[in-house]
Amino acid sequence: MWYTYAIAGPWYRTVLSEYAPPAERARHVIIDTLMMEAFGVTDKGCVRTNNEDAFLTAPDIGLYMVADGMGGALAGERASELAIQTVEEVMRQAPERSPEALVEAFQEANRRVRALAGSHADFAGMGTTLVAAQESGDQLLLASVGDSRGYILEDGELRAITEDQTWVNEVGRRLGIAEEALRQHPMRHVLTMAVGLGDPLRVHSYTVPMRPGTQVILATDGLHGVVDTPIIAEVIKKPISLETQGHYLLEAARKAGGPDNITVVLLRSA
Repeated sequence: MWYTYAIAGPWYRTVLSEYAPPAERARHVIIDTLMMEAFGVTDKGCVRTNNEDAFLTAPDIGLYMVADGMGGALAGERASELAIQTVEEVMRQAPERSPEALVEAFQEANRRVRALAGSHADFAGMGTTLVAAQESGDQLLLASVGDSRGYILEDGELRAITEDQTWVNEVGRRLGIAEEALRQHPMRHVLTMAVGLGDPLRVHSYTVPMRPGTQVILATDGLHGVVDTPIIAEVIKKPISLETQGHYLLEAARKAGGPDNITVVLLRSA
């Protein structure tokens, strides 16, 4: 049996529930802070034998992340974990929560993943997408590399905050290739940038004002590449808990075939 859990402390509400996904297929965490509610869930999907995705919810420093690793054997899993660990470490030590600090944390993650990839043949060519959200006053700072996405639900409308670093988005659309053709294009899964594979690393940075009730979603393409945005929006608009929303989204991806690992972090401002 798997449990939902939270870290107990002065800024947290302890949570313990008996959600038990079949066949031990998911690991997840829910944390409720005074200012921001957060829930994260990851699942290996219906096809993959291991899970190379990773996520973080660190409400004590207001940091939330999702990563989708790539590489042979366990290299992708190691890349996503190392990138998330590095950004968390750097942001915990940062003198301020600024867009510049978050971008520098991504750059340090890139250096460490590249160093590890070059140190052992088993890790050669490994990399990861990464999208992070950092609380900063009444704003949320976002940074992204690759095609893991950030969305915002505001005034009843769900829209993407981040821009994919993919061949489809940066090359195919600029060439005027029709969307239907792009969905079937042999280059549709090709990234133009990833942590560990780019030097210098191109990091996209965004600032999002947060109001009471504003909701932000971080997700790997195991969700947004499989489940259409209107369906994601329909789930997010439901007046239900973030935990229930997260599992609805996970099940939607699995019902659509679950061809990839599925990870989502949901945030809602109080």
